[in-house]
This record gives sequence, C-alpha cells and structure tokens, in this order.
Amino acid sequence: MAHVHTIESRLGRFVETPVGGEIVRAFMPPALPPQPPIDILSLLPHLSLAERALGRLDGITTLLPRQELFLYMYVRKEAVLSSQIEGTQSTLTDLLRFETEAQAGQPIDDIREVSNYVDAMMFGLERLKELPLSLQLIREMHGRLLQSGRGGTKSPGEFRRSQNWIGGTRPGNALFVPPPVMELDTCLAAFEAFMHEDKSRLPALIKAGFLHVQFETIHPFLDGNGRIGRLLVTLYLCVHGVLRRPLLYLSLYLKTHRADYYRLLQEVRERGAWEAWLEFFLKGIADTANQAFDAATRIVDLFRADRERITAESDRAGSALRIHELLQQHPFLTAGQLVTQTGLSMPTVNAALADLERLGIVKEVTGRKRGRVFGYRRYLAILSEGTDPLPVAA
Repeated sequence: MAHVHTIESRLGRFVETPVGGEIVRAFMPPALPPQPPIDILSLLPHLSLAERALGRLDGITTLLPRQELFLYMYVRKEAVLSSQIEGTQSTLTDLLRFETEAQAGQPIDDIREVSNYVDAMMFGLERLKELPLSLQLIREMHGRLLQSGRGGTKSPGEFRRSQNWIGGTRPGNALFVPPPVMELDTCLAAFEAFMHEDKSRLPALIKAGFLHVQFETIHPFLDGNGRIGRLLVTLYLCVHGVLRRPLLYLSLYLKTHRADYYRLLQEVRERGAWEAWLEFFLKGIADTANQAFDAATRIVDLFRADRERITAESDRAGSALRIHELLQQHPFLTAGQLVTQTGLSMPTVNAALADLERLGIVKEVTGRKRGRVFGYRRYLAILSEGTDPLPVAA
C-alpha cells in the first residue's frame, strides 16, 4: 500500500465552493515540484533529443541572413496557431495581408486577436530586460493580449475575481473547475516561487513543462489562459538561456495533438501522471525545433535560388533584386509601398513586378486593378505550413 500513499501526495485536493446557487468541487493543485520526485531517468532520452534539437535550431538562426526577419515571421505564425486553438479562424495570410493593407477599414475580430497576440509576445520579450519573469509580467502581457476585440470585457491584465470552469455549461457539470477565487493568491504565490527556485536543480526544459501545466490548472484569468500559458514556455526557455532567440513555439504541435494534450493535462490533475505529460512535452519541443530548423533551412535555400534566377533571367535584375529583398521582410507588399521603400519610380516598380510574376516568384493576390497586393508565393507556402484553421465543430 505504500506506493499508493506516495502517489497520493502528488494529487491535489478539492475545495467545496458555492457558485451560482450550487456547491462545486474546485481543484487545488499541490505546489511544485511534485512529490515524490519525477522519474527523471526515464525522461533522459527525450530530454537529450529536445536539447539537441534546440541546439541545432539556435545554430541555424545565426546563419540566417536576417535573424530578426525569421523571428518576425515566426512570431506571427505562432500567433495564428495559438489563436486557432482558441477557436479563431484567421490564417497567416489573413494576418500578413491585414498588416499590409491596414488602411482597409477595421479588421475582423479574429485578426485583431491574432495581432494582439503578436503584440503581447513582443512586449513580454522586451519587458524581460527590466522585469523578471513574474506574475506582474504575466499580468501586463495579458493586458496587451485582451486590449481590444472580444477580450475587452474579460478583465484584461487582472487575475479573475469570479469562478471559471473548463468544459460543460456551468461549474456543476464542468470537466474541470480551477481553484476558487479565495485560494487563487496562494496558488499563484507558490507558482511564482517555483518559477524562481533553484534548489530542485531540475533542467529548465522540465521546469517549463511543469509551469505550463500548473498555469493551465490554476487558470488565473477569465480568458486568454491557454495563449499566455503557451507563451510562458518560450519566455521561460529564453530567460534560462536554453534558447537565445524566441524561436520555439509549441502551438502547432499542441494543435495537431490536441486530444492527447487535453487528456494528459487532465491525467496530471487526476492521477499525478507527470512523467507521461513530460514525455509528450519534450517530444513536442524536439518536433517543433526540428520543424523550425527545417523551415529556416528551406527559406535560406529559397532566397538564394530566387536571387540567382532573378540575376540570370530578369531583364530588370537591379530593380527586381531590390524588390525581392523587401519581399523577404514583408511577403505581401503593394506597388505603392515598394515605390516608397525603394525610391524607384512607379513604372520601374510595375515593370519589375511584372518580371517577378513572369518568373513565378510573386503573385498578385487581390485580382483588383487598383491597390494591388503582391505576395512572395513560395516563401508564404513554407511559412504557412500547418496554419489552416481547425474545422469548426458542427
């Protein structure tokens, strides 16, 4: 029976709390790290594959002609994916075109949410220069995430003051009820303490896996918990030097395996099954880093091959190369933007664009005669992999 007792201490406890006229059992997670400690030996093969994949990714980013350019695109891809897990239907192309044609009236709510996510992420990375990764930083990022669009009514930047729940129509029939409001401060204080402790000497990747689950379990906001919880992983790895640039985002992996993801979170809560979750998490880190490495390599090759084709086959190689250069930074551009940014005349820009269209490098995407938008076709195809919205449940 001793074994049962040991796992017991990994389990949380339930607190009865009145919500809307019924008594609900809300869950209180035990503080981290789990007791008894996780079986780290069984996780070592997964840990070393994840660390190796991250090292490779870090290595190639130093070879990219413009690191910040890859980062710029990658952050946008993550914003789209992370928002899709929460049910938005916008694609990477929607976001990039919205940013290109920002003058085209008010954006739809979905794109606004995605662009808030980009803002929250960039804000968080910048803010880490002055502030440690902390509850305050998490709240500030949340404020940016929900600053406008549908989240405006969900207490941006504030921890919740009412009971929330996951699944079901009310707390009484929910799949999971997070800690009650009166226990929230205790849970969050323990969460923050674990973020900064070094007594456990756990590898940063393992700690990041713990923190993500604990944050989702505490569910401290009325909205945006999933998105902030995913961002937290990347920020934590940057702070601890596992990543030099914030190029690792788990949303595509979690979107692809979302049934497993939700099941494993629930098994940690119900059975203390941390090892199964960590194995899934580390595999996700390795897969994601390998995908990013592969995309970065293909992008570098594409840029080089297209430069060579333009040089060899374009009648206007000089101006076409300048435009190609700008399309690497913004894969959608209008002729007007190109005139402003290159200083070339409109006829020259139009002639060079026609040439790039003939070579199959750019494609006009609006079908309009005026205000035409040109997209860097193959670059967008690599960036967009995996970003089709999830089918809407009937």
